[in-house]
Amino acid sequence: MKKITLQSTIEVANQLSELNAIDADLLKRAKEAAKGAYAPYSNFKVGAAVLMNNGAIVIGSNQENAAFPVTMCGERNAIFSAAAQYPNTPIIAVAITIISAEGQIDRPVPPCGSCRQVIYENEVRHQTDIRIILQGDLGDIYVIQSVKDVLPLLFDASYL
Repeated sequence: MKKITLQSTIEVANQLSELNAIDADLLKRAKEAAKGAYAPYSNFKVGAAVLMNNGAIVIGSNQENAAFPVTMCGERNAIFSAAAQYPNTPIIAVAITIISAEGQIDRPVPPCGSCRQVIYENEVRHQTDIRIILQGDLGDIYVIQSVKDVLPLLFDASYL
């Protein structure tokens, strides 16, 4: 049987000061957005900040529901809101971070599979990569140049 090897490239910053000013500000805005999360069940607050090609920043946070399947992730809230406000403007970056009440998480928290697919759909829609900046409560920061690096087997319209 043949074997396929898939690789990803992720840049790692040890502290906020290692990021460029735009990414550092976007991550700070995501942390602020996490404070607005409604997470009474998981106590896991996710904040996201989306940078549009026109310079606008749109934030979102997770909003939980007792019927878990209708809970909305912070990333998708921010991305869908950005797309509604600026339908013809590409997203160029999204920062995602968390506030955990169960103890600080010292490693970057990646987006779930659904959020990765939504990010990819926006890359396809506007034919541009979206930079992803990730951090936990504290610790290292990951900078990823495209969701293709964290979602290597992509589902797109070519399968439909």
